[in-house]
Formats: sequence, structure tokens, C-alpha cells
Amino acid sequence: MGARYTRNLPAMALGIAESSGIKAPSVLSPKKQAMQEIDSPFPIPDSRLPAIHVVAGVIRDARGRILLTRRTAGRDLAGLWEFPGGKVDPGETPEQALARELHEELGIHVGACVPLIAVPFAYAHKRIVLDVRIVERWQGTASGREQQALAWAPPARLSSYSMPAADRPVVAALQQPDRYLVTPEPGADTAAFLRTLGVALAAGVRRVQLRCRTRSSEALRPLAQAVGERCRAAGAEWLLNADIELARELGAGVHLRAAQLRALHERPLPHSVPVAASCHDDEELALAQALGVDFAVLGPVATTPSHPDRTPLGWDGFARLRERCDLPIYALGGMTGADLRSARGHGAQGIAAIRGLWGAEDRGQRTEDRG
Repeated sequence: MGARYTRNLPAMALGIAESSGIKAPSVLSPKKQAMQEIDSPFPIPDSRLPAIHVVAGVIRDARGRILLTRRTAGRDLAGLWEFPGGKVDPGETPEQALARELHEELGIHVGACVPLIAVPFAYAHKRIVLDVRIVERWQGTASGREQQALAWAPPARLSSYSMPAADRPVVAALQQPDRYLVTPEPGADTAAFLRTLGVALAAGVRRVQLRCRTRSSEALRPLAQAVGERCRAAGAEWLLNADIELARELGAGVHLRAAQLRALHERPLPHSVPVAASCHDDEELALAQALGVDFAVLGPVATTPSHPDRTPLGWDGFARLRERCDLPIYALGGMTGADLRSARGHGAQGIAAIRGLWGAEDRGQRTEDRG
């Protein structure tokens, strides 16, 4: 049965919707779903096939549930659940295409929409850019006018639905933080370090990596415990750089260096804590995905002070690598808060930064690429 709903929703900044944290049993493991598809005028270089532009909408009802539709028999990826929408026809704007598709498919009329993320993805037989908009206002009774099944899913249960690979980064964009703070190397003044971390947390940072390469595990433990306490108090997720054993001891997540991806044969920590990885190319992204990490950092996107001679990926290069990986991926290297919209526009979960986020407010500084 379709839900009848007419309401103005508050504008949403590019970022996340808070999840309740409820875990639902997975219908099908995302790691077992083949990556197959993509479409759009968004430029992705070095491609044999033109990308198809597909637009989709995030539609909420009065209870905050999100509408999913199931692909019908005889179509690509039949039986999988997706955010409703369709191809942008020649001469249409994405907004016009979304309004047309949602009326044709669901019988609803949509008003204002705001961009969430545009995911470039290469399936075995086609390439798309899935351009997703948050529908802030809509009217009518949603029903499957093309005989497709509908489901109103609580946001925290979205990941339990079997979805096409291109839709999975959309779920992450709705549920997870759009900023990933990488701390600078801690100095001797621990109090100052913790004060600055507190400022970043107060400004809304909800995912933090404690990066320290100059201390042993024993020497790092007191600072790591203090960082963990502050992150937990703020409701933020925290990870240790590289030190798997200390992370296991403290109940923290771990951020793996690229070299560790080649040495490990299985996920080093349980799924109750996050595991992330630094990646620089498609091989490392594939290793990260095979290992079952929760998200990756990819860069450098821009030139950085610490590696001025390293050729940056640029946004086109980032999008090209993003095409065959359905992990949430943060853009790293020369990033500030001002880059968040560009990051989301090229399929990134958001930005990872040191100086661009350290101290909370974006002062226009550029972070060093030290992944």
C-alpha cells in the first residue's frame, strides 16, 4: 500500500542523517553482490563506454522512513532494491528528470530537491553516474505504477536490503560522517592536543583517526585512552593508525596503512569496531574491499605540502578509481571543508583531512597527504 504524505522537510546540508544504530540481519552480503553498472554526462576519463546519467531520489515519509523500490523481473539486476528514479533524457535537467520519473513510477509530485551524492560506477556491461537528490517536499500517494514492490525502510535498516553496487555508497552517505579527521603527530603538550581535539568534536567531527608514528604502543596508550574517552563522550567513532593490537586492547577501530593491506589475509578486528584503509590506486582499493574494510581513504586528490612531487589524482582520477569499488571512500590530500561539495559530486563519502579539520573550523588550510 502506498503512503500518503505532504510535508515540508528541513533543508539538509551535504552530510549524514543520524542513524539509530539498530542492526538488521542482512538479506544478502554486499561483498557477495557482483558489481555490474553506471550512466551520465559526468566526465570520467579513460573509459571505453560513455557513462549514463541516472537520477534517483531519497524520499522520506512522516515517520522518517526512506522509500525503496524493487527492480522487476526482466531488467538488469532484477530483484534488487534501489532508490527510485531513472535515466536523464536528452534536454532534461536532473531535477526535471527526477520529477518525471517519480511521477511515472510512483504517481507522486516532487518539489524542492538538494544534491546528496553522485556515484560513478562501472558494471560489467555499462557505466553510470547515479546522481542522488534528497526530496525535501513531495505530494501524493506512492504506489508501484510499474508493478514494482515498494518498501519504507527505517534509515538504520537500509544496509539490510540487497542493492545494486552503485546504491550502496548512497546508503553510506545517508548514515555515516562526511568528514574524517586525521590528527597531526602528537607533540609533548598532551593537554593542548586534547583541547584542539575537543574543538573539532564540538564542531561536529564524528569520525577520528589518531595518527602517531613516533611513539611505541606503550607510550601511546595513555593518549589513546584519553582520545577514546573524548570521542565516546561526543558520540564519535575513533580509530588508531596501524596499531592493530593496541586498537584491540582499547576497543578502538584501526586504520590500516597501504602496506598492511598486502600483508593481511583477513579482517583484523570484529565488525563491532571500524576498520579502514589508506589507498592510492585501484589495486589497493580492491585489496581493501576483499579484506572487508568498512571504508577507505583515497588520495592525494590535490598537491600537498608534504608530497609536492607526487602527481595528484585530481577529481577525474578519483572518480575513475571510485567506479569499481562500492566502499565509502573519503578524498584525501589538499582537502578542506570547502571541497566537500566537489567530493560528494565525484562519489566520495566526504573528505579526510589533517589541518583542514584539526581545530574544528575550516580556516582554508590544506591538509597534508600522509595516509
